[in-house]
Amino acid sequence: MKNKLGIVLVEPEIPQNTGNISRTCACTDVELHLVKPLGFAIDDHHVKRAGLDYWSELDLHIHESLAAFLEFAAESGRPMFFASTKAAKVHSEVDYPQNALILFGKETKGLPEDLLEANYDKCVRIPMKSTVRSLNLSNSVAIVLYEALRQHDYIQLKREGSIPEHN
Repeated sequence: MKNKLGIVLVEPEIPQNTGNISRTCACTDVELHLVKPLGFAIDDHHVKRAGLDYWSELDLHIHESLAAFLEFAAESGRPMFFASTKAAKVHSEVDYPQNALILFGKETKGLPEDLLEANYDKCVRIPMKSTVRSLNLSNSVAIVLYEALRQHDYIQLKREGSIPEHN
């Protein structure tokens, strides 16, 4: 069992979002799971550009389908959480184990409703105005991921910097 957080993008459609999320995952030492079909080729220049030179630092896993990913998750025994605007719980009101997998759906539709219904007690949302549809996917991932990392005191992440002339 891995003791590492994982972000799961189910059928992502916009390469720049996936590139930004890949960079966030690389910078935080978090796994990134991509569930096909993807709305772009993984070598798309928009994905690569958004991820800049962090691709070698990324712990990337690609799954052929949602069913294949769910089988992987069940075999691993890792807890899963499901990000959705349809959730009743706020993302900061749950405890994320260090090995949790946090799922996000495609930009245009989110996660499948049958998956949300089957796991409703593990669904989380980010608070926002009722008159807007949702936040950008890469922003949503960052918000939920950093809450999970905060709960574990940003384990193994550099917590402070310095300005050279102030050393």
